Amino acid sequence: MAVKGKGLKLDDKGLVAAIVQDANTNQVLMLGYMNKESAELTLKTGTVWFYSRSRQELWNKGATSGNMLKVKELWLDCDNDAVLVKAEPAGPTCHTGEVSCFFEPLTAEHVAATEG
Repeated sequence: MAVKGKGLKLDDKGLVAAIVQDANTNQVLMLGYMNKESAELTLKTGTVWFYSRSRQELWNKGATSGNMLKVKELWLDCDNDAVLVKAEPAGPTCHTGEVSCFFEPLTAEHVAATEG
């Protein structure tokens, strides 16, 4: 397949947003960030790798919990600045034990409590 655009458009920290979606149900599971190396590892290994902004290191999602994400498809958005990862989860994706990290509805109280 020919490359239609240029490479990944990384932000000023060398990262691109990566949205993970369940390949079978289409449920959005999580948002993480990839750098060039984690994107390369994801393509090479078939499991999802991210770059941790807080720990400033690579991490293979589920390596310690066993809740790996097996890559089925990878898609780049039209601006090359976001990646959609369609994966099969081997258990809950969220570190809280929830299936998805998106389990709490946004309310006016959340917005009011926002700093900044």
